[in-house]
Amino acid sequence: MDNLPKCGANYVPLTPLTFLTRASNSYANRTSIIYANVRFNWRETHERCCRLASSLRSLNIVNNDVVSVLAPNVPAMLEMHFAVPMAGAVLNAINTRLDARNVALILKHSEAKIFFIDYEYIDKAKKAIEILMSDFQMPMPLVVVIDDLDSPTGIRLGELEYEQLVFQGNPKYVLENIDDEWDPITLSYTSGTTSEPKGVVYSHRGAFLSTLSLILGWEMGTEPVYLWSLPMFHCNGWTFTWGIAARGGTNVCIRNTTAQEIYSNIVLHKVTHMCAAPIVLNIILEAKPHEQRQITTPVQVLVGGAPPPAPLLEKIERVGFHVVHAYGLTEATGPALVCEWQAKWNKLPWEEQARLKARQGLGILTLADVDVKNFKNMESVPRDGKTTGEICLRGSSIMKGYLKNEKANSEVFKNGWFFTGDMGVIHPDGYLEIKDRCKDVIISGGENISSVEVESAILKHPYVVETSVVAMPHPRWGESPCAFVISRKDSNLKESDIIAHCRRNLPGFMVPKKVEFVEELTKTGTGKVQKNHLRAVAKTFVVSDQTSKREKPRAYDQSHEQILALSRL
Repeated sequence: MDNLPKCGANYVPLTPLTFLTRASNSYANRTSIIYANVRFNWRETHERCCRLASSLRSLNIVNNDVVSVLAPNVPAMLEMHFAVPMAGAVLNAINTRLDARNVALILKHSEAKIFFIDYEYIDKAKKAIEILMSDFQMPMPLVVVIDDLDSPTGIRLGELEYEQLVFQGNPKYVLENIDDEWDPITLSYTSGTTSEPKGVVYSHRGAFLSTLSLILGWEMGTEPVYLWSLPMFHCNGWTFTWGIAARGGTNVCIRNTTAQEIYSNIVLHKVTHMCAAPIVLNIILEAKPHEQRQITTPVQVLVGGAPPPAPLLEKIERVGFHVVHAYGLTEATGPALVCEWQAKWNKLPWEEQARLKARQGLGILTLADVDVKNFKNMESVPRDGKTTGEICLRGSSIMKGYLKNEKANSEVFKNGWFFTGDMGVIHPDGYLEIKDRCKDVIISGGENISSVEVESAILKHPYVVETSVVAMPHPRWGESPCAFVISRKDSNLKESDIIAHCRRNLPGFMVPKKVEFVEELTKTGTGKVQKNHLRAVAKTFVVSDQTSKREKPRAYDQSHEQILALSRL
């Protein structure tokens, strides 16, 4: 058997770019993209990607150059997931909610050669480029403006425009050979909920295998109609930027994720699938009467980005959305675990079904192994659903590593495992459940308190819309839970109401010692609450053993309001 070598016929490097070629050949006339009044089929999308890749090469883009893009979920963003690597380059999709300085930091760190900018973000991009050149002393990348495809505005920043590059490119362009499937395909920056953002590099192999795993794990059939309610900049849309091509489906692109956009597109285009963070489910549930539409066929929703509370899952299922819960992180090419549903659970009461569905589930097929390990001895925790440890992963869907950050790489890659920084448990049936970020665990008098569990209990209150729980200083116990709560506008909730509710639903040591009502919770671009901001507020609170009270020096009040008013990333 040693005399049976690899050859071009029996060994082809894995890359999701093959999904586009196959879609063009097999599903040429199927609708590939819908955006407002714009329609493309898969033959046209393949040709447009070939043209753009050709134009990128003519602009002196070479293998492994970084091409950055700042854009919402528009057709150009989707096409660039194919066209940029087809040119041999690496796509860097930037979080549109970042401020100009953070955009500049990413352009500097990635050394982007070309910067594609949607017309909507021209002002932010201008400031970022100014910072890049003046503060960081870096050369200006080549700029290309993406105008609106349905309603062109004519806005420009320089001479180059996206559709111009598509028009000028060669439709017969042959993509650069992928000689090594370990070559980089994308560069994504973490959302920075617990630390500074880091550049995460994906390989062609990892992207290909993750895409297949999620299609199978979600049981996505052929010809799905997929609504882009998840930002494509978030882990490359959890790989569905490539995955919809693999299934010959239709991408329904929307510029803004609003209740009206979601409902109207679902009904108009008969949407079958969408992905979302829990915040998007809240947007759907809080839709005004004139924004709502009757959902006649259940929409399959893959939920991740933050642990969804069981009460939220129960509510969203009742209005026509069938939820599958996933867990992942940027470093794992998006979802790494999927809560595979078991038929026997259909007989359980609704509340119990929601509780089971809120668990993070089982490893996707491209993970060789998933485990929860004890911090001190690195041994696997018992499968009792109670003993917590750090969730560890290993497999082909894990990132290549952090760009230019050996220290961070050495911290997360240890003994053949990737350490996620998330705490969880394993239930007797093998399903994992996340309990918290390691940095978000509240240690009170030696007891570990999961902020996620406290949040789930608070969300059971009928007048609570959203909540986030963090640690606050306690003179006796070291730390105690502090809850930030958004209540319904028609309610008159008081701190005592929430505390009394928690006493009925939680052990005494887990009950928040302080409840702060807020109008908004500051979030990252992927819908995760920025708990570091809330912790800064909580540190200004003072509690005694009997009551909780707030310090009120003038400087505190100003700081408190500034922190709570921080704009979303």
